[in-house]
Amino acid sequence: MRLLYIEDNEKLALNTSASLRDAGFVVDVVHTAEDALHSVKSFEYDVVILDLGLPDQDGLDILPKIKMLKPQTPIIICTARDGLDDRVRGLNTGSDDYLVKPFDVSELIARINAVLRRPGGALGMTLTLGNVKYETVDRSVAIDDIVTRFSKRELDLLELFLRRADRVVSKDVIENALYSFDEAATPNAIEVLTHRLRKKLIDKGASIEIHNLRGIGYVLQENSG
Repeated sequence: MRLLYIEDNEKLALNTSASLRDAGFVVDVVHTAEDALHSVKSFEYDVVILDLGLPDQDGLDILPKIKMLKPQTPIIICTARDGLDDRVRGLNTGSDDYLVKPFDVSELIARINAVLRRPGGALGMTLTLGNVKYETVDRSVAIDDIVTRFSKRELDLLELFLRRADRVVSKDVIENALYSFDEAATPNAIEVLTHRLRKKLIDKGASIEIHNLRGIGYVLQENSG
């Protein structure tokens, strides 16, 4: 899951984004409305987290612009404005949730998961294919009901493939989903990661397999045998 975090307080942005990454999210951080709109135009995000007190433009003014560009992307407002009128205006302007500062990051994560689970959202509670079961809330994987450990990046890639099972996933889609704009993938990083995940699935007896479609991308399928 890739998030855009729009927050002008750099210390808060640094600490919160670190906690979000620890929870398994890929996070892009920007501090201005201008950079936020540029990012939304350039990348695909599963959720946008929006502060209202931005230095160059009020967050409520750019919220409808983000919705116009990406109408299906949930937006969570995170702000110090705690008045009832502020909350009503924020929700009526197009946000999917409204969180008042100061907040605990665990609550923000819970709210992110909640908007992703709504109809049309990107998050299902459990993803299953063959004998592999992935629990999205605690990011655990069981193969034949035996919990199996994967690295964070392997989990990110496995989740992406499970959500697009039987469909071709291009390298561009993988790079956009797994890497923030300040950690671009090296030329062979995706190939190495995919090979490592494929080998681990085989070694652990998974009944699913990643197939490489040369020059096109990858597809995750249940073994036919």
